[in-house]
Amino acid sequence: MVSIQLPDGSKREFPGPVTVAEVAASIGTGLAKAALAGRVGQGDSARLVDTSFRIEHDTPLAIVTDKDPDGLDVIRHSTAHLLAYAVKELFPEAQVTIGPTIDNGFYYDFAYKRPFTPEDLQAIEKKMAELAKKDERVERKVLPRDEAVSYFKSLGEHYKAEIIASIPAGEDVSLYSEGGFTDLCRGPHVPSTGKLKHFKLMKVAGAYWRGDHRNEQLQRIYGTAWATKEELQQYLHMLEEAEKRDHRKLGRELDLFHIDDHAPGVVFWHPNGWTLWQQVEQYMRAVYRDNGYQEVKGPQIIDRSLWEKTGHWDKYRDNMFTTESEKRDYALKPMNCPGHILIYNQGIKSYRDLPLRYGEFGQCHRNEPSGGLHGIMRVRGFTQDDGHIFCTEDQILDECVAFTGLLQKVYADFGFTDIIYKVATRPEARIGSDEVWDKAEQALMESLRATGSEFTIAPGDGAFYGPKIEYTLKDALGRHWQCGTIQVDFSMPQRLGAEYVTESGERRAPVMLHRAIVGSLERFIGILIEQHAGALPVWLAPKQVVVLNITDAQADYAADVAKTLQKQGVRAAVDLRNEKITYKIREHSMQKVPYLLVVGDKEKAAGAVAVRARGNQDLGVMPLDAFSQRLIEDIARKV
Repeated sequence: MVSIQLPDGSKREFPGPVTVAEVAASIGTGLAKAALAGRVGQGDSARLVDTSFRIEHDTPLAIVTDKDPDGLDVIRHSTAHLLAYAVKELFPEAQVTIGPTIDNGFYYDFAYKRPFTPEDLQAIEKKMAELAKKDERVERKVLPRDEAVSYFKSLGEHYKAEIIASIPAGEDVSLYSEGGFTDLCRGPHVPSTGKLKHFKLMKVAGAYWRGDHRNEQLQRIYGTAWATKEELQQYLHMLEEAEKRDHRKLGRELDLFHIDDHAPGVVFWHPNGWTLWQQVEQYMRAVYRDNGYQEVKGPQIIDRSLWEKTGHWDKYRDNMFTTESEKRDYALKPMNCPGHILIYNQGIKSYRDLPLRYGEFGQCHRNEPSGGLHGIMRVRGFTQDDGHIFCTEDQILDECVAFTGLLQKVYADFGFTDIIYKVATRPEARIGSDEVWDKAEQALMESLRATGSEFTIAPGDGAFYGPKIEYTLKDALGRHWQCGTIQVDFSMPQRLGAEYVTESGERRAPVMLHRAIVGSLERFIGILIEQHAGALPVWLAPKQVVVLNITDAQADYAADVAKTLQKQGVRAAVDLRNEKITYKIREHSMQKVPYLLVVGDKEKAAGAVAVRARGNQDLGVMPLDAFSQRLIEDIARKV
């Protein structure tokens, strides 16, 4: 007898070995049709299997359908294979390589004699739909490694043969076949191609074989796949919106910044963009000041010996920009933490000095691959709102509680209220006692509970020196951006000789909390631009008001209105050009200026302004003082 325990706690008994598909059928025909895979076992030991998998021993089992997150991954993985199947049908000389799932979809890399065109993509997608409609069975078989190598060589699939040859000798490999196409894969896959209905090919890009630029270049076809037509349409609509909001496009249109080949991966900020930058930086500077942080500034370039002590030289060397002077090696700092410890180490610290909070708008450089650079979201030179808290073990909880509450307020002020919280716990390879890890992990979790924040656990994802919280923003399009973090570090202070004198006169290394709220200011500003589609809140907008005259007769009055607002701290400009008022209104509306003030003879005589708010809202004529009061309230409330 084989006993199957289902997720609802019920059990089903079978006289002998049984497949996942047979278990689903015993529950109901609806579930049998919907079954995509099975999840055998429970907890960390659970694994996904095909519906054809034979269960020979008592075990928990969940039937995976398209309503299960694992089901969506199976659909995408199987659609990647369907893509390869279609390419081989249309272009028999193409060689297949690898085709994994990625966020929101999948890709597959191909070697082919010419570039694939947009017309090719349309033809491939059409062929995929035809093959899916055939509803061909997807079957798994296992071959010894060497036999599998010979099989793919016989097909002329040299890339597949090379992948399999890298597997240890004597091991078996699994192959999946559908119709006339066979591919190497661990699986699982959908039981038949008819399960694959809602997909779209997105683009073609270049990719190096095995990710090494020294190897030949392949063609990577990206696609997306979803469980329902509605989900696919929603995703495609989101992509359309994301294209409209692309910070690179808006950066050009709003004259905020540009990236230049003379300095790849580094931002050239224009006056409008630098004004926006300053609003973010000055806001965060006030956050530091009001929450007990002392602002510091470390050097840009530091001797190699420091990076060796911290371990960065061995583990991070390829991502560091280095130089040499007078036979000494130096590196541009990729992070600020070692410098903060050197500042801490100046002078004797007592337990009474702790917690000691340092903050820095620290400019860092990392040698990111050119292919990974993306506007101001992924750059080589960036500035972090970096902070480090030196504290005792007993102070970890209070500091984490305070930080989480502070982070939530900052995000809300910038327009983000949907935050995802994740606690990454101890990895197998770590330093420090279990007692200290227990205290640190509990402090991080309790800090989230204290602020009413639900969180998930990422087992084993903590750093070797301590656990961390990752704070992820969810933007207006539902995209996730991991920005904030707080990490508990027992290691680096000890490595660099940081100490404090305890109440009993002993010397002890402090705990170091690495924390950031917005993270990279460049990246965060890119997120802000896309979140607000360039229509930044009044308090952040580079120009908050533009005053427009109708004729030259109001030029002096328009200039006086702008000066009056400027004296009140408003970022106001005046447009006195001899252009039609409709032209000027349209131009500044395209620049997404929050308020346009139009002044003609009547407004001049009354000391008033005609107010137009962003979004073509006509707020009518009002005294300048009344408008000024409204604007200042908007700025203060960060609307």
